Amino acid sequence: MRFYTAMTSIKTRLGKTHASISKALKDSDRKDQVLLLAVSKTKPADAVREAWHCGQKAFGENYVQEGVDKIHALNDLVGIEWHFIGPLQSNKSRPVAESFHWVHSVDRLKIARRLSEQRPEHLPPLNICLQVNIDNEASKSGLKPEEVMDVAAQVIELPNITLRGLMAIPAPSATKEQQSIPLRALKTLLTDLQTRYPDSQLDTLSMGMSDDMSTAIAEGSTIVRVGTAIFGSRDYFRSKQP
Repeated sequence: MRFYTAMTSIKTRLGKTHASISKALKDSDRKDQVLLLAVSKTKPADAVREAWHCGQKAFGENYVQEGVDKIHALNDLVGIEWHFIGPLQSNKSRPVAESFHWVHSVDRLKIARRLSEQRPEHLPPLNICLQVNIDNEASKSGLKPEEVMDVAAQVIELPNITLRGLMAIPAPSATKEQQSIPLRALKTLLTDLQTRYPDSQLDTLSMGMSDDMSTAIAEGSTIVRVGTAIFGSRDYFRSKQP
């Protein structure tokens, strides 16, 4: 079996990342767990296979065709879980609905409806998060914070998908205090949703990447998305697809 290789092994990188997560949980006095999502965009299937052999089970992909190709190539890996985390165009929603377990980047009601309609009946409901433009950046995708309640009310009623929570990619900040502001705002939005829908499965805050992971965990993140720290620098010339 041929494995992907890098200057620093994936096993070592995963160990360091898990150690950082454990430290952040301890520092914030949290007793629960945080899911590490290994973002494997632009990386070969061999790299994902190697990470799986090291115990990593959840992987994030940003590009539809690249992700679907890896899912097919690695369909022998038991317990692997695929999360789509990139921008999703409506004309690309079907392969995502058919192949992935989670979609973090639902940024409008139209996408949620298409995923609901296109999710095969024989599969479990597709877990989704609403992407929130928590900083109201003009160049960034996502619902405005004030739109979340109305869209969530409609998404919860759709069949074949389950609204699990919220996702955001805050603007870079220089200090932890500045990082905390949008992350705390996203947590407040989720708490408001949980209060309105106490019987729902709203349990997910997908926030935090390499640069703000510890702050995100302190603010209540349940899924952190980490790529380069696990797989090394990305090669965008090797594989970049819409």
